[in-house]
Amino acid sequence: MLERMLELVDEDTPPDGSDGPVAVLERRLADLLGKESALFLPSGTMAQQVALRVHADRRGRRAFAAHPQSHLDVWEEQGYNAVHGLWMRRTGDLNELMTADDLAAIGEPLAAAVWELPQRDLGGLLPEWDDLCEQVALVRATGAAAHLDGARLWEAQTYYRRPFHEIAALFDTVYVSLYKSLQGVRGAVLAADAATLDAARVWRQRLGGGIRDAWPLALAALVHLDDLGSRMPAYREHAIAIAAAVNADSTAHAYPDPPQTPIFHIHLPASRRAVEQAGAEILAERGIQLWGRVRSSPDPSRCSFEVTVGENAMEFTPDEVVTLLHDLLARAGAGPR
Repeated sequence: MLERMLELVDEDTPPDGSDGPVAVLERRLADLLGKESALFLPSGTMAQQVALRVHADRRGRRAFAAHPQSHLDVWEEQGYNAVHGLWMRRTGDLNELMTADDLAAIGEPLAAAVWELPQRDLGGLLPEWDDLCEQVALVRATGAAAHLDGARLWEAQTYYRRPFHEIAALFDTVYVSLYKSLQGVRGAVLAADAATLDAARVWRQRLGGGIRDAWPLALAALVHLDDLGSRMPAYREHAIAIAAAVNADSTAHAYPDPPQTPIFHIHLPASRRAVEQAGAEILAERGIQLWGRVRSSPDPSRCSFEVTVGENAMEFTPDEVVTLLHDLLARAGAGPR
């Protein structure tokens, strides 16, 4: 990784300024997304809070709509409220995608609505393109802004099969992560029109995000910017193959079936604690980590975990994944060893 980063610079490359790596990355992503400008921020949490703050201040409204399992609400300690005094209208069913009817039922003026594409905590689900367009048009007709949580936009693009700029054109502001799909170190970019980003730049500074030594983070993201698009469709196809094998075996269940993106969930007929212990044993004995975390279920005899297919997962055939699940469930006391 370090060698590839160094290939992108030479001894004359400035660490910052208009020719520095951060500015190059901002221009590259603005062009990819078809936006007038782009702004580096040190985290996605900051990027999304800044975008919502700017939309709220412009419209004089403090509420925004998002799915109940939005990253903003579940994983960010409700920073939008604690820091900015905004509140979130949890829109739609906890276990289903947000719909136009859900948005139309909101009874107060909104500053913005947020779409997370794909919806990670629903197994990487995406609304169909026409449904997404209808939802965005409905929100914009009320004077609210449309914001895209595009942390995993590269995964979403494999399903929509539309240019990135066409997807991004639906939204006033677009956030992309530099370390998820792009496999960088950390950081985020917010893309929008220049006036919006002028305001965002002020909030970035207020929140302590105007760091001057971000060039290594930009270089790490630039390493994969050119080749990721060619690899991501293969990740999706491998996810579909793994899910098909899991469901054909029927010991566990993969959802969605088939996956829309390289992300899906595997649901297991065993308790979370038993599965976590079994997974720890497999990791210690075989060096294979099956998940980032195990998700509990309303039924305590069941649980699930997320699969995101990338380079590591490509090393496992679908049949090998099924065999691993058999081993896992046998150790968890839910299947033959």
